[in-house]
This record gives sequence, C-alpha cells and structure tokens, in this order.
Amino acid sequence: MLYIQYMRDVHLKAIDLNLLTALGALLSQHSVSRAAREIGLSQPAMSRALDRLRHLFGDELMLRSGAGMVLTARAEALAPQVQELLADIRALVTEPLFDPSTERRTLRIAAVDSLTTLLFPGVMARLLREAPYIDLRAVPIGTDIAHRLQSGDIDMTFALANYPLAAGTHSEMLMDDRLALIMRRDHPAARNGPPSLAAYAALTHVTVSVFGDGSTEADAALAAAGLERRIGLTTPHFTSALLAVARTDMVTVLSRAFARQFAEAFGLVLLEPPLEPADLKVTMVWHASRKHDRLLAWLRGIFKEVAADMAA
Repeated sequence: MLYIQYMRDVHLKAIDLNLLTALGALLSQHSVSRAAREIGLSQPAMSRALDRLRHLFGDELMLRSGAGMVLTARAEALAPQVQELLADIRALVTEPLFDPSTERRTLRIAAVDSLTTLLFPGVMARLLREAPYIDLRAVPIGTDIAHRLQSGDIDMTFALANYPLAAGTHSEMLMDDRLALIMRRDHPAARNGPPSLAAYAALTHVTVSVFGDGSTEADAALAAAGLERRIGLTTPHFTSALLAVARTDMVTVLSRAFARQFAEAFGLVLLEPPLEPADLKVTMVWHASRKHDRLLAWLRGIFKEVAADMAA
C-alpha cells in the first residue's frame, strides 16, 4: 500500500498543465502535426510532449496505422476525462459573466442613519428590480471600522472625503452635499435669514456625535473667533437631531440633502450656515481585498445614481 501511494504521489508531481493541454489536442486530433497547430507548438515540441505523456501513463496512447494514427484503448478511455478536466480548468481561470439578476448574496454596509434614510430606500428599489436576490444589512459605524473592513465583517462603509483613509482601503466619491443650518419654520431667528457667526453662537445647538467624540469643526471655528456655543443636546442619530429642532428653539447643522427630505413634514427651514467650508463630500470606502468584487463595484454604481437624484 505504501508503494502504491508513493507511485500516486510521483505521478501527480509529474503532471503539468501544458502536458494536459497537449494531451487534449492529441486525443482530439489523432495527429501530432494537427495537435501542434491547434495549441501553437512546433511539431518536434509536440512529439516530445507525446513522449513524456507515454512515460507518464505507461501507454503508447497513439499508434501508427497506415497514413494516420489511432488511439490505444487507454487513450480512448482517457479522452472524455481529459476534455472534462480541461473544461474545468478553463472555467476555474476564466472570469464568469457577471449578471446581477442572478447573484445571491447579503452585503453588510456600515452607515449612519442619515445615509440609510436618504439612500437605502432608493437603492433597495433598484435592487428589487435589477438584483432581486441581493440583500443589504445596514449596521452601525464604530471606531473599529477599519478592522471590520479588513476582516470582511462589513463590505463597505461611508466617510467624508476630508477624512484620512485607513491603510489598505480604497474610496470613491458618492455625492457632493452641503451643510445647512436647520431650525423650525417659526423659530425667532428664522425671519432674519442666515445668521452671522456671533448670532449663530448665541443659539442653543443640537450636535450629532457618531463616535462619541467631543468638539467639532464648528467649535474650532467659533473658538478661533473668540466665541463659544451652548450644546443643549448631543445624539448619535441625525433623525433625532431633526426632530429635536422641529419641537424646540434649538438649531443644528446637518446634511442639506438629508434635511430637505423632512423639511416639509417636520416644519423646518434650511439656511446657509456661517461656517466654512460648507461643502460636504461623501465617499464610499471598501477594503483593497474587495478590489475585484464585481457585485460590490456594481452596487457602488447604484448608490452613486441614487445619491445623484437625492442631491439634485
């Protein structure tokens, strides 16, 4: 038994894919010259390949018969197996056609509630039409986002374009948005139009803290002008920030595209904030290991199209 196993190992080590390709051509063409032309070898090189194959299989494989050659019984038995094996190898190294309508996967995307509210309904409407077997799972963003991308726990996330990327990640622009100063429509300050920086600082504010961190760029801008503000509420959710300003005299500065979706229903007014820059450029971020994931690339395109509609 040990001898048989040894012989099997020797034979496996002796096989190379070039020999299999040559064997497939020989078995289908029944001719050294025609087989050589089929795979682009010279006739002497194909003759050498046939010699190696005869040694490997311990069989002549092809015998002369009149003006041509015939397969041995062993070769006849090998022919269908070799063709099937070569087809499997070609399928292994050939990228299949991508058809989102037949893909079956669940993708996990880390996002804040403003983006899930703004984009996911439109994206899901497209998926149900064009990729009905793709499911999305929106999960919270956390400080461990880079590790979760690398480990494959999540497939994609979002970030502001001015934030540095973690090592090993790629990004693509999603949408150009702007910040808006948001308050209830009958707020005493609403009638005065966009406030000065000092008037802005005198208001009571709602801030959103996704990661539980402290001061913001707005606080830094105020500090540079010798001003500070009162923060009445800090919440991790953008939607709750909108509801809070809709029912109080507090104000908040958030995504204009997001707030615009609720302005009518919540009775809100959107003003230009006295802060620079007011641009809000949002990107999609994924790990380098997903560079060739065609479904994820296709999904990013869907997100961009939906985002373009929302930001218009």
